[in-house]
Amino acid sequence: MTSPNAASSERAEAHLGPLRSLLFVPGTRPEWVPKAVAAGADAVILDLEDAVHPDARTAARHTVAESVARHRGEIAVFVRVNALDTWTGAEDVRRVVAAGPAGVVLPKVSGTADVLAADRLIGWTEAESGRPVGSTVLLPLLETAAGLYAAERVARAAARVGYLGAVTGRGGDVQRAVGYGWDRGGGGTAELRARVLLDARAGGVRHPVAGLWTDISDLAGLRGFAEHNLALGYEGMLAIHPSHVPVLNEVFGPDERELEYLRRLVRAMEEARERGANVTVFEGDMVDEAMLVTARRRLAAYGG
Repeated sequence: MTSPNAASSERAEAHLGPLRSLLFVPGTRPEWVPKAVAAGADAVILDLEDAVHPDARTAARHTVAESVARHRGEIAVFVRVNALDTWTGAEDVRRVVAAGPAGVVLPKVSGTADVLAADRLIGWTEAESGRPVGSTVLLPLLETAAGLYAAERVARAAARVGYLGAVTGRGGDVQRAVGYGWDRGGGGTAELRARVLLDARAGGVRHPVAGLWTDISDLAGLRGFAEHNLALGYEGMLAIHPSHVPVLNEVFGPDERELEYLRRLVRAMEEARERGANVTVFEGDMVDEAMLVTARRRLAAYGG
């Protein structure tokens, strides 16, 4: 069973590309969005779930929707709604999607049924509000053991699933669900993050994201954790504080030296192809068509 919105041949995230840093902002404080912009975040997530007291969620929903509708700028705006097992979550989706966010962050995902329900509701709201159906990206949060186990199926459940990964952290929902031990380097979650990364890629997610690093002052620890996520294959991380954004952007974003290396590789391969060869020696390494495709994609993703 698939959602009608899943039939699109292009995933909804194609116009956003990789996101190095996605910074949470409480839904009660949308005036903090400029701080996220100033920090250099690629995306901001206005949070209607954990950051908002239940008694304040109705008011916060309207505040966030108005903020999304007014937003103009270079930063992508996502909204974390409440889980769809209550009317609160359904009302969140209907109100904020009509305002036109870049994406919706769906918490407490346990399997494909949660994604399909969100996909339908988002699609209906897009159609009702005159927005292109499929234009709102969905970022499911795998916060249960069942959701983590079903990561590949979750990734495939709807075309609008654009970002997915293992969002592990200390003391949160995922640690409670899985029972892993936490250490400064996040070593207790390494295998979990690697397996979910592979599932996300197998499910067609082009830009997997990980997280979280909750120690605000430990930037060295954050850097090490981000570098390990990068080595696994993740392309970005969720963040909880503006001071984390520059570190994530530096770790996940190529610097000019890397971009220039990729440009030289592309030129070398193009010259080889002009000579009728699909393989060449480039700066001491043997490179071929596969390396050319990889280099071109990375350059395209980061404006190189």
